[in-house]
Amino acid sequence: MRALSIAATGMAAQDLNVQVIANNIANINTTAFKRARAEFTDLIYQAERLQGVSSRGQNNTIPEGAQLGLGVRTAAIRNLHIQGALANTGNQLDLALTGRGWFQVTGSDGGTLYTRAGAFNTNANGQIVTTDGYVVSPAMTVPSNAVNVTINQSGQVSATIPNQTAQQQIGQLTLATFANDAGLLPLGGNLYQQTDASGTPVTGLPGDPGFALISQGYLESSNVDPVKEITDLISAQRAYEMNSKVIQAASDMASTVSKNLG
Repeated sequence: MRALSIAATGMAAQDLNVQVIANNIANINTTAFKRARAEFTDLIYQAERLQGVSSRGQNNTIPEGAQLGLGVRTAAIRNLHIQGALANTGNQLDLALTGRGWFQVTGSDGGTLYTRAGAFNTNANGQIVTTDGYVVSPAMTVPSNAVNVTINQSGQVSATIPNQTAQQQIGQLTLATFANDAGLLPLGGNLYQQTDASGTPVTGLPGDPGFALISQGYLESSNVDPVKEITDLISAQRAYEMNSKVIQAASDMASTVSKNLG
């Protein structure tokens, strides 16, 4: 019976939906995490009777026809790049973005990766790096004798040096934007990679038109809404149960037919 295979696709879809929700909830406290949403489309239709064709060779045409859907399939798991709330940390190398844009970091293979998780630190050479040690691009080095680092909303990085009245500018942060943020490839570790779907990056200074502002001493929180995730989880669980009942009903019907034929 086709109902068995149709309901099976529904159960598989809701199982994937629950996995996506589980990942959202697991990352509820991950810095700058962007929640994901599973999106589904219907499968191809099987024509029982075609619409628009002539009725038994007459001039009249069939107005509707009969098209039977064969289930559901996964179309995408979309990362929703919506602004998260800012959390005050007081750490001078914690940076949060308000608006569109990505910090650029140099990956282990020398390529450029992108992140919104601005929990930065300095390595043994004084370079500003991510929590995994990737160097922030453009690279800049904080002097070893600096007593304070200031980063303004426009991304200018300055250090206070003992016995110097003026701050020493040590670098300028730039940001990257993409035509399609959802097309970026998530790599884990709060890092994303450019793809053909995302388009090529456009770089600019923080605060320029279309680019985010930087807030020093803050981190962007996850944009996961716990209430919504629990509501979606309950909905997915109910949908899974309904599909399982369809399978049970179709199985009982097939069993009845087999007994009667036997």
